[in-house]
Amino acid sequence: MTKKADIGSKRLISLAPNPWVRWITQRPELHVEEILNTEFQWIDRESDVLLKVYSPEIGEFLLLNELQIRYNSKMPRRLRAYTALAEERYNLPVYPVLINILPKPTNPIIPPRYESEILGLIARQDYQVINLWEIDVNLVFQQKIATLLPFVPILKGGNTEKNLRQAVIELRKDEKLNELEPLLSFFASFVLDIPLIQQIMRWDMTVLRESPWYEEILKEGLEKGEQQGLQQGLQQGLQQGLQRGRQQEAETLILRQLERRLGEIEFSIKQKIQSLSIAQLEILGENLIDFSNRQDLLNYLENLD
Repeated sequence: MTKKADIGSKRLISLAPNPWVRWITQRPELHVEEILNTEFQWIDRESDVLLKVYSPEIGEFLLLNELQIRYNSKMPRRLRAYTALAEERYNLPVYPVLINILPKPTNPIIPPRYESEILGLIARQDYQVINLWEIDVNLVFQQKIATLLPFVPILKGGNTEKNLRQAVIELRKDEKLNELEPLLSFFASFVLDIPLIQQIMRWDMTVLRESPWYEEILKEGLEKGEQQGLQQGLQQGLQQGLQRGRQQEAETLILRQLERRLGEIEFSIKQKIQSLSIAQLEILGENLIDFSNRQDLLNYLENLD
């Protein structure tokens, strides 16, 4: 069984945990000691990341990260339950944080606490709320918050070609961060044209389709009335992304068949094949059985012009 692409929240934070925690808390002295197991008896989700953090002032504590594509009204109760479970299991105080990635078109009020009362008894759980669309994109580059680079296009002021190119450059500086490039392209598709994104960076729908991020956004679906800032909208972005994914799959299949029949294919010929449309690739697939040598392939491609 193929392992899922590891570009979910756990992997994202694990690549640069200290800058992440220091940004969230605005406490530069904090240090992450460990990423803890979040498999509690009743709760286990890809969006939860639990960190053991050390502070010279207060000692060890847990920082609970809950990353959501969009705010859900059930989250306050969930954070209350998860905070209690984490505190009970690890016997450490917990600092819970709710990170919302995209705004909801209805613009709901997002409370910073959970409260309930029954027969005069009150339960309350405070937590920090961070809405990524309210975070200034310049902060990411100035403070070098690597974990936020995939979210650059959807941050405040981030929906420009210049910012996308800069985010790509920063990701490619680090071999580990480089694996997050498909995630950056995914969020860029919310606010920028797909052809522009494909021109700037690699668009790997195979990786995205196997990730928990992609699964979550598909389950949620695109809500009606998406605000104007999301000019393409997720639905159109995904459709175009899937189109490109099918294109890449077709190219790979055709090239594999050609190499089995004719041997290794030169780079210039591969480029020519990769420029064909899906319809042209399908026709090529039907005709390649008639090719005896590379010249037959070259003649076929030349006749397409």
